[in-house]
Amino acid sequence: MTDHVQPLVPVLDTGGRAADHFWAYLEDRSVRFLPYQLAPIFFSTLRELVAGRSDPAARRAGLAVLARMYRRFGLQLYHDTCIAAAMVDTVRRFPDDRWGQAPAGAWERGCRRALRLADRAAGVVGEGPQVTVGEVEARESPSDGVAVLTVRPMQRLRYLPGQALPVGTPRRPGQWRWLSPANAPRPDGRVDFHVRAVTGGRVSPLLVQQVTAGEMLWLGPACDVGLSLAAAGDADLLLVAGGTGLAPLRALVEQVAVAPGGRRVTLVVGARTVLDLYDAVAVDRLANTHADWLTVVLAFADDPDVEPAVQGDVLSLALYHHRRGQAIYVCGPPQLIRAARQRLPLTGIPAGDLHLATTFDRALGTAVWASRQRDLASGRPASPTDDTPPADGSSGS
Repeated sequence: MTDHVQPLVPVLDTGGRAADHFWAYLEDRSVRFLPYQLAPIFFSTLRELVAGRSDPAARRAGLAVLARMYRRFGLQLYHDTCIAAAMVDTVRRFPDDRWGQAPAGAWERGCRRALRLADRAAGVVGEGPQVTVGEVEARESPSDGVAVLTVRPMQRLRYLPGQALPVGTPRRPGQWRWLSPANAPRPDGRVDFHVRAVTGGRVSPLLVQQVTAGEMLWLGPACDVGLSLAAAGDADLLLVAGGTGLAPLRALVEQVAVAPGGRRVTLVVGARTVLDLYDAVAVDRLANTHADWLTVVLAFADDPDVEPAVQGDVLSLALYHHRRGQAIYVCGPPQLIRAARQRLPLTGIPAGDLHLATTFDRALGTAVWASRQRDLASGRPASPTDDTPPADGSSGS
């Protein structure tokens, strides 16, 4: 967002003292919109957006969080001046050795720009529950580099199967990663997240390798990522999952299970080898429980020891099982989405039948993302785009 600020960013205190000072600065000037408990989330998210150090997916996640808080706190444009002043004063008081060379004006201008962007995005993200926290109740490591986290939110999350929401950890305040619940909403409110550690990522390695049961996570508002089941009408489904892209598609299967209505579903799950199939037990359970309408197909791209019928890349196996009239949903790493966008239309699959989890191959484009969310909120079908949050654990931070 503010590239000129990037080399000037100080390493601020991550223990809460900086957020405490930011909150106190506003309170002392009777700008009392910010609950003390949420000050670390608001301050650190705004700071990261101003700094512009995150990848596009993380910046979009931070923007969604800040926009929801902007709306919930009832902020107006006239608040920008005091918030920007609080940011500059906080950064000055918690410097590193480089702060003496950094102009305060760069932080002030960047803060104002970030808040204006949040103001515009607030109308898109709309009303909804406050940004909340959740406790990690269980953590499993079913495969190397993958973790399954079961989280109990302090406030019930409002989301639809196939949507994604920003998830952060106080271990790395202000940094967010998009994750999709791997389950439809449950009566007890618990949510499962499938996380793959991304090489060089800021958040995912922490979630996979360090976060343990009993820790708190930060949870932002759910957003559409192109996998809404409503777009399929009553059509049969072909769900194509690569890696942890299985998570939102598993949630769609659970959504269908509530009221199958004669719909048939084929779920194609791709992995490199048998050992990389991290959710095998749950997938097998789904297949056995819903055998009357659900068919599960496994695809192993690089495992010569499996049967020939399941050897091959996930798209090739999906095309073999494709039937005319199916709505096709594809979710997985960016390379899978790019391949699906190129290959599937060439086989004659109508564009209206193809639903791809979108990625961040393009630069941040708020207008496009805002248009998509606005269409969803009004009940209109959203047009496909690359510029919305990824729904799986395979890209981003």
